[in-house]
Amino acid sequence: MFFAMRLFAAAARPTALLAAAAARSGAVLIAAALIAAGLASAPAAAAVSSASPAASTSAVGPAGIAFPGAQGWAAHTAGGRGGQIIRVTTLAASGPGSFRAAIEASGPRVVVFEVGGVIDIGGEQLKITEPYLTIAGQTAPAPGITLIKTGIDIAAHDVIIQHIRVRTGTAGLAKRHGWEPDAMGTVGGAYNVIVDHCSLTWAIDENLSSSGPRFVGTNIEEWRQHTSHNITFSNNIIAEGLANATHAKGEHSKGSLIHDNVTNILIVGNLYAHNNERSPLFKGGVHGAVINNLIYDPGQRAVHYNLIAAEWGEHPFEVGQIVLLNNVMRAGPSTPPDVALFMLGGSGDVQLYMKDNIAVDRIGRPLPQTGRYTTSAAAIIPMRTAPPLPEGVTLLPPVQVQDAVIANAGATPWNRDEHDWRVIADTIEGRGKVIDSEQEVGGYPNYVATHQAFDPAAWNLEYMTPKVPPKYHATH
Repeated sequence: MFFAMRLFAAAARPTALLAAAAARSGAVLIAAALIAAGLASAPAAAAVSSASPAASTSAVGPAGIAFPGAQGWAAHTAGGRGGQIIRVTTLAASGPGSFRAAIEASGPRVVVFEVGGVIDIGGEQLKITEPYLTIAGQTAPAPGITLIKTGIDIAAHDVIIQHIRVRTGTAGLAKRHGWEPDAMGTVGGAYNVIVDHCSLTWAIDENLSSSGPRFVGTNIEEWRQHTSHNITFSNNIIAEGLANATHAKGEHSKGSLIHDNVTNILIVGNLYAHNNERSPLFKGGVHGAVINNLIYDPGQRAVHYNLIAAEWGEHPFEVGQIVLLNNVMRAGPSTPPDVALFMLGGSGDVQLYMKDNIAVDRIGRPLPQTGRYTTSAAAIIPMRTAPPLPEGVTLLPPVQVQDAVIANAGATPWNRDEHDWRVIADTIEGRGKVIDSEQEVGGYPNYVATHQAFDPAAWNLEYMTPKVPPKYHATH
């Protein structure tokens, strides 16, 4: 499968090289790469175990895999499978046929797109509150779907979001205005949620997060049930969180915040690029896994854990648990010289299983694997035995992670937009930086709207994969 992904990696090379690679490898490898991107069907039995503890209790659809390549404790969510197909037919911010109307509908539903282009939400936040939802951005005609001047909060269970671009930006507001959206995140007690192959950039708070209330209930089990749990963030581009923008606190370029007591979260196969911190940050008591990610130009911190005593008050501290496997961190222009791959802050202990990660500076010299930004008694407690891998995860050797992530991450990797191409190219070449405004990198996209009727007969509706894989475009 990795060699199939390598064909995608050629996208960052000249078109002639891609053509040569395709000639050598043939259409079979293209199809295999599309399976890796979640856009071609593969037998569900190849990816799932019937004994998985993560089997969904969803009211719709079978308890099989969510889609080919689904991973983690949410891998069996049905999303909106078996529900009504809702067509998005307009790029308007609201009203009949709009994306907002589709996500606000009730009941099991699969959202498909008969239009491609930019949806300008105008500085409002979108919120998903109704469960059993699949958003199939892969159905949109090129250039796909890009949401601007917004963020999406997922406050529901059994939700699958694929191949959507959210480019939040400053929406024309002044610095420290107080507008502070994430590009996307789970909130409240969301569970059985997969965010896969999305491109999430220019957020004011975090680009992609998982949160909820810390202490609803009388014990740790109840706390965990009332905040986000059983979450997968896979194969996304999580990049260019804005630093000095509209956040009231000032500097706030952040990748992913995984809030206190979130459990069973898998962060796998993502590209983190040009975020000053939180690639990702796990807060107090979080249990999760960070596997096969490429972290480029992480600013002052890459992966870190921080239980803040003032936020826990009289509640007893919970020990966090992090599995950190086969990731790659490369320093960039915004990275200080002394950054460690994993850093401990705050006042709480964390159990850590850490193996086969690469961390290097801008000329390939090793960087520390661990570090601290606290003088408290908080400790990193090494886990002696490897925990089981989350559902569906296959470890890539760390030397293969960079090429695989570059090949596969983000919305519609077979036809990336100009901003994803730019982030990918800068990652390959060691360029780019943490930015304050979308204007520094060309501003909001303004694509010409496209239209194409959705044909259910052309799709495997169980997994929302096309029966004929899309054609791959080597350059933007």
